[in-house]
Amino acid sequence: MKTNLFALAFLFLIPFFGEAGEPLQLYPKEKVHLFLLVGQSNMAGRGVVEKEDKQPHPRVVFLTKGNEWKPAVDPLHFDKPAAGVGLGKRFAEKIGEANPGIMVGLVPCAVGGSPIDAWKPGVFYAPTKSHPWDDAVKRVKIAAQAGEFKGILWHQGESDSTPMLAGKYEEKLHDLIARLRNELGEEVPFIVGQLGQFSDKPWDKEKTVVGKVLKDLPGKVKGTAFADSTGLKHKGDGVHFDSAGYRALGNRYANAFLKLTQKQKPSSR
Repeated sequence: MKTNLFALAFLFLIPFFGEAGEPLQLYPKEKVHLFLLVGQSNMAGRGVVEKEDKQPHPRVVFLTKGNEWKPAVDPLHFDKPAAGVGLGKRFAEKIGEANPGIMVGLVPCAVGGSPIDAWKPGVFYAPTKSHPWDDAVKRVKIAAQAGEFKGILWHQGESDSTPMLAGKYEEKLHDLIARLRNELGEEVPFIVGQLGQFSDKPWDKEKTVVGKVLKDLPGKVKGTAFADSTGLKHKGDGVHFDSAGYRALGNRYANAFLKLTQKQKPSSR
């Protein structure tokens, strides 16, 4: 009898370790909701890490560079030494608050500076000496052993806001969504974020084209949603949000996801 109880516990409790090495437990697989974080530096996060960003939520974890599950604290990403506060942690906290019976698992895979063309099988991205697509797929397979993917968060487009690339962005984005869903599940929600709209850095023609593609996505691809960046500030470089902006954007991604998934649920009437 003792052996059976132990076997049952082993099946439903997957250990991981916190920052201090204390043993913790992941929830049963069906209660671990996974979210893939992909894109470039504004998904990875470049905000200054403050005290609140180092406070873990008891039901929010992330997959580290070493493919271990740990309590989620910023920086989540490891693409470049500049990685800092991003939108992922705040997003996960809000999702967890809306669903008290689950654990949220974040899978950080964003790569700073990467154009959308870098997110294809076999492509090597020299600035970070990485393969953004291939590396993400490997981490997706590892993460899937512990939970179920419930969403994909994408923030990217700055690197494609050029005369040569902007006009082809929509086709490439739709293709990317199809490929990611082929890996994670055909019905997995896909949330995109608006590029920074900073009053002292107005958009040029190319950024306007890419920005429209992102905003129009929900009307063209099923199961997608858009989080706007209105009113958020940059950190002084005209490109990256400041820490408060990333937290606010995380809330907006969560609101977009929750609104989308509530719409997708069958009516009880």
